[in-house]
Amino acid sequence: MSEPSQAAVSSAQEPRQGWPAIPTSPAWLVTLGNFLFRTRDAVFPVILIALLVMSTPHVPRNNPRLAGLLDAAGVIIALLGQALRVAVVGYRYIVRGGKNRQVYAEGLVTTGFFALSRNPLYVGNLLILAGLLVIWNSPLMYAIGVPFFLLGYRAIVAAEEAYLGREYGPAFAEYCQRVPRWWPALGRIRAATEGMAFNWRRVILKEYGSAAYWVAGAAVLLMLKNRRYAVLHGTVSNDVPYWVVVGIVAALWAWARYLKKSKRLRE
Repeated sequence: MSEPSQAAVSSAQEPRQGWPAIPTSPAWLVTLGNFLFRTRDAVFPVILIALLVMSTPHVPRNNPRLAGLLDAAGVIIALLGQALRVAVVGYRYIVRGGKNRQVYAEGLVTTGFFALSRNPLYVGNLLILAGLLVIWNSPLMYAIGVPFFLLGYRAIVAAEEAYLGREYGPAFAEYCQRVPRWWPALGRIRAATEGMAFNWRRVILKEYGSAAYWVAGAAVLLMLKNRRYAVLHGTVSNDVPYWVVVGIVAALWAWARYLKKSKRLRE
């Protein structure tokens, strides 16, 4: 689940009196954001895996039924995050890999879901991470993981905003004034996507990898928790359903990768 900022419409306009101010962040936050932008594909997974290894899931009141409800809540939260990412990519994709591992944008995207939120893909990422944390339900994960990932994404956004402010000045300032930084203004969905076609091919091309990784990861987390429940209650855990999910995900991942490599999903 790696991303960064915007890309494609409009050039900077000449400043004029009374134009809204461009968002600014502390220099240390921008510096941290530039570092994480370059390293997030390694740093974020390593931190997440390290926290999982060091922590133990908490079973509320040692009650598997309550734990099951919490698991369901985590899965739903993560699926909402994935649904948001699918909607964003399907309606308006942006180039988010930067350039030479630096924040970069070919233009300022303000259409599709980017008319509802300035960072809808990051919101989707945070929801997926939140869902995984809820599934694992570890106090250590909450204490360290939540502030780390919130700070990490806030820092990356700060670095991107600094770049976009320099490149697109007044146009970016006006965009920031009317569109929230984080949570999408869902009441504007119809207007934001009017006349736009949803591109399923692009969704498969761009999302199959990250979606497969977190779904398989969630299945493994649920399996490990199920083993813990079995130990607490002196029963034998059944790992088969979880491995079935992992197998299905792996097969879908391989199919999507084949379609990508064979260029059958060209836009």
